[in-house]
Amino acid sequence: MGSLELEGSDEEGIAKRLWNKFKNERALALYSPFVVCLASGALDPNAFLHCISQDVYFLQAFAQAYELAEEYADDEEDKEAIVKLRKRVLKRLRNQDELIREWGFEPPKENDCNNATVKYTEFLMETASGKVGGEKFSVKIVTPFEKTKLAAYTLSAISPCMRIYSFISKEIQALLNLDDTENIYKKWLNSLSSQKFEASASSIEDLLDKLSISLTGEELDVVERLYHRAMKLELEFIWSQPVVQQTIVPFSRIHNSAEDNLIIFCDFDLTCTAIDSSALLAELAIIAATNVSEPPVPSTDIRTTWNNLFEQYVEEYRQCIESITPSEADGDKSPQVEGLDYEGLCKALEQISDVEKSATSRVVDSTVLRGLNLAEIRRAGERLTFQDGCRRFLQDIMESKSSMKEVHVLSYCWSGDLIKSALQSGEENVFNVHSNDLVYKDSISTGEMIRKMDSPMDKLRAFNNVINCSSNSVKPSTVYIGGSVGDLLCLLEADIGIVIGSSSSLTRLGNHFGISFVPLFPGLVAKHKELAETGSLIHKGPSNVLYTVSNWDEIYAFILGQ
Repeated sequence: MGSLELEGSDEEGIAKRLWNKFKNERALALYSPFVVCLASGALDPNAFLHCISQDVYFLQAFAQAYELAEEYADDEEDKEAIVKLRKRVLKRLRNQDELIREWGFEPPKENDCNNATVKYTEFLMETASGKVGGEKFSVKIVTPFEKTKLAAYTLSAISPCMRIYSFISKEIQALLNLDDTENIYKKWLNSLSSQKFEASASSIEDLLDKLSISLTGEELDVVERLYHRAMKLELEFIWSQPVVQQTIVPFSRIHNSAEDNLIIFCDFDLTCTAIDSSALLAELAIIAATNVSEPPVPSTDIRTTWNNLFEQYVEEYRQCIESITPSEADGDKSPQVEGLDYEGLCKALEQISDVEKSATSRVVDSTVLRGLNLAEIRRAGERLTFQDGCRRFLQDIMESKSSMKEVHVLSYCWSGDLIKSALQSGEENVFNVHSNDLVYKDSISTGEMIRKMDSPMDKLRAFNNVINCSSNSVKPSTVYIGGSVGDLLCLLEADIGIVIGSSSSLTRLGNHFGISFVPLFPGLVAKHKELAETGSLIHKGPSNVLYTVSNWDEIYAFILGQ
C-alpha cells in the first residue's frame, strides 16, 4: 500500500503513525546546537529571546490557517474544535509578553522575522489557502465534502510543529528532574510540558485523524508529504537559531580544521550490518562445498559441521562469560567495583579472546571455508543489508566538506574483501578496513586465513596505530562505534565511545568492571556543561563512560547534524 503502510498498529491514527515514521527527524531536533545548549542551561539568553520572539509570527500564521480550516470543515463538531484551537492561539498571542516575563525574561524590543520563520509560515499559508504541491485547488469545482481535505491538509502542516516542541521539552525535563542545578529556561520548558500544551498538541492530532478518515490513498499521500515538509521546515528553524558559544554538536564541526581533525572508527558485524558476516560466509561455503567438491559433499553434512562449530563456540563463550561475571544467586549480586577496573577487564577479555581464537582455529582446521569464490564473496558483500541509516551516514561523512575524511572499520570478519565490497562507493573504496583475510589460490579460497584481528587487544593495537600514524601535530579526536565485547577497549579509549545495539554480554561485562552506560543525549548535555565550564574536552586515558544509542539516526545527528 506504499506510504500508507506506516509504523504502528492499525488502531493508531495517521498523526501518530506519521510521527513514528519520521522518527529520524526527532534526533536531528534533539541534537541541534540550540537544544543541547538549552538542555545544559548554558544557552545565551539573547539566543533564547531571539527564538521565542519568532512565536509571534508562528502564532499569527496558525490563527489565519485555523480560520481558513474552519471554512473548509463541513462538520459542526469539527468547526467547533478548530474554533477552539484558534481561540487558544489568539489568547497566547495576546499574552505573549506577559508569558515571557513569567518565564523570567524581558520581552525583546525587536523581533525581526528570520528566514526560516518566513519559509515555514509561507508554506503554512499556501497550504491553508489550498495551494498544495504548487497547484491551487479551484474552489468552484470543490464540493463541501471535498473541501474537508483542505482542512486535513492544513492540520497536517501544523501538527508536527507542536509535537516536536512537546518531545524536546519532555526529553530535557527528564534530565532536569535528575539534576539539582537550576536551568534558567525551566519555566519555559515547563510550559511546553504542561497539560495545556499537550492538550493543544493532542487536539490537533485527534482532529487530523478524524479529518483523514474519509480521504483516499492519494489524498493521504498528500497529508504525509505536507506533514514531512512541515517537520523539515521546523527542523530548519531550530537549526537556524544563532548560538554564539562553542557547542559539542555537530561533533564534526568542532574538528574541521587540518590541525584538529576527527577520525571515525566502527565495528562491522551487527554494528553496520543487519546480519553477522560469518553466517553469510557459512552459507556461501555450504553452496561451494556442494557444487564444487570432488566428490560433492551433501549439503546436510557440511551444514551439520557448521552447526556443530557454531554450537560449540556459543557454549564455550557462555561458560566464559558466566565464569567472569557469575549470575546472581539467592539474591546475592556479583561483585561490583567502584570506578573502572581496567586491569580486571583486560584479563577478562584475554579469557574471552582465547575462546574466540579457539573457535576460529577450529573453523580453519575443519577446512569448511575451502572452495569459496572471491567473486561470489564480493557479490555477497554488495548485497549485504545494513542497519537502517548506517550506509547513509558512512556515505555522507565521506562526502562532507569537513577535513575529517578518515573512517576505519575494525572487524573480526574473516574476509576483508567482503567488507570492502559492502562499503565500496562507485569505483573508489575510501574506507580503511582492518580485518582478517581468506587465503586464495586462483581466486578460490584454500580454507586458510590470515588472522590479524582475533581479539580486543588486536583491535586496540590497530586503533592506536592509526592515531600514532596521523600526520597531524595534534592528536586527532576519535569516535568509536561498536556493539560487541570485542569493541570494549577501543570504545573506552576513544574520546567518544558509542554503543549501538543490545549486546547483553557487553552490558554485563561492562557493568561488572565499572563501566557506566549513558544514553547519548544526556551524556552530551553533561559534556556540554563541561565544555561551557572549562572551555575544553580534554580526554585523559580510558573513560569509564560509554554512550548508548538505539539507531544510526542519533549518530548521524550527533556527528554530522542537519
